[in-house]
Formats: sequence, structure tokens, C-alpha cells
Amino acid sequence: MNIVIMESLGVPANELDALKAPFEAQGHVFREYPRTADVSTLIDEAKDTDVMILANMPMPAQVLDACMKLKFVDIAFTGVDHVAMNSLKARGIAASNASGYSNEAVAELSVALALGLLRNIPKVEARCRKGGTKDGLVGCELRGKTVGIVGLGKIGRRAAELYHAFGCEIVATSRSTHSDCPEYVKEVSLEELLRHSDVVSLHCPLNDSTRGLIGKEALALMKPTAVLLNLARGPVVNSADLAEALNSGVIAGAGVDVFDVEPPLPNTEPLLRAKNCILTPHVAFATKESMSLRAGIVFENLRAWMDGAQINIV
Repeated sequence: MNIVIMESLGVPANELDALKAPFEAQGHVFREYPRTADVSTLIDEAKDTDVMILANMPMPAQVLDACMKLKFVDIAFTGVDHVAMNSLKARGIAASNASGYSNEAVAELSVALALGLLRNIPKVEARCRKGGTKDGLVGCELRGKTVGIVGLGKIGRRAAELYHAFGCEIVATSRSTHSDCPEYVKEVSLEELLRHSDVVSLHCPLNDSTRGLIGKEALALMKPTAVLLNLARGPVVNSADLAEALNSGVIAGAGVDVFDVEPPLPNTEPLLRAKNCILTPHVAFATKESMSLRAGIVFENLRAWMDGAQINIV
């Protein structure tokens, strides 16, 4: 089979070669390309492939529809909203994702952003470099705070576990109740969560029910001392409303790793000019450990599909 890797999987070449070797020994052929957003280039790269491997680069229907031999799409990511799934479903093309690879990485960054905001780390770091002191920038501890987790999937649960270890009270909301939740997680409505949480950490998928979930009205429910963390998908939050809330003091701070577009961000992004906002360029999922785990899952997906026992089906 022809197998095309449409973008880097973020692992060293020797690690990727070792993963490819068993398939190459069976006669399968891999081609690898750098990431691009140019549709004509993507079509040229993938039009004759049987299997497509990609991570979080957008894959429009125009490209997929031009791949007449395509049988399987192996997505090295948890969410699949960047792939034209309707095009795949219409043609009966199988797809798998790499759910679970970044549970630890995303949950840890949530805690890091919370600590950064509560302890004013960006501000005191800048002050220190200018020869200043901590005056006026003394922060507060995470211990004893109420943390609201929006989305109780594996990442949300791991985040809850980490915050609990810091001595936080955990409230959470999800699309359905979970009888197997740890006893320290109290499930509440979104409104109650927003009203009572000191830290709100978003870990929900992007769908019709979550698009624009956090906008002006939701932000107005939060405490003026609270911080919002978006480690879900950019469109879950209305970024213009969030920037306005930060600049007018409706909430105290925000940590944002995801946006309406993939970084690099355009100068028109309102959060670039928002107060007390830590921005990271979609790095939550990416650690050395998670990239290795992800690559392993991707090639196990490929092996299982070739054996007629597809796993991680989306």
C-alpha cells in the first residue's frame, strides 16, 4: 500500500524509521511531506495514496474527494473537527484517531497556566528583569481554591486529579453524568460551576453544543477574581468577548492555548491585546513523551486496520 504522512509526527527520524520498518518489510511504501495549507499541493501529495496519516493540520473535503484510492485516514490527534469527516463518511473511508496520548500533557499545562496566573508569574518575571520587586504583584495559592472542570473525558478527569492533589475543591460539568467519577468530583450545572469556581478549565470537545459556550453571558457569571483556561478548542470561547471581559475586569485572567485559527496568530486576534492573559501557541498536547506515545498509537492503528480489526474508530 501507499501510505502518505502529510506532516511531521513530532518524533526523531530514527524513532519514526523504527515504527515504519515492519510495514516496509511487508512491501508498504511511505512518503513524507512537510505541512502545508495549499490545497493544490495537498492534492498532488495525496491523490494516489491508500492511507493518509496526519496530525492537526486542516484537511478539507476538496483534498479528500480528490483521493480516489483512499481507504483509511489515521489521525494523530484526539479531536477530528479539522478533518472533513462528512467526506470520509460519504465514501465509507475508515478513520481512527489517537485518543489518550496527551491526557497528561494537557492536564499538566492546565495546572501550569493556573499557577502562572494566580502567582502572577509573567508579571513578576518581567518586573524582575527590569530590576523591580514583587510589590503589588503578590499572588495567591492554588490550595483551597474551587476548580471547575468543563468536560469529564480522560483529560478532564486527569486535570481534576492533579488539582485535587493540590488541595482544590473540584466541581465539574459534562454532557452526561458519570457514576464512576471519583468521590472528590462534584457534578454541577455549567451555571453553578461558573458562579462558584476560582479556576475554570475547559476540556470539552468542539461540537454544535459547545461552539461559543463561553461568551459574554457566561463570563458575566464568573467571579471577578476567577481565571479561565481554554485547553479545549478555540471556538468553544468567543475570543472577542473574553478579551473584553479581561480588559474591563469582569474576570481576573485567562490562559489560552487554542484559538479560532492555528498559530501563528494574525494581528487581529483580540486576545493579543488583552490584560492578564497567558497565551501559548497550541502546545498543550505536545511533550516529548506525548509525541512518542502518539506515534506509537498511530502505527498501532495502522496495523490493526490492515489486520481487519480497526481500533480507535471515529
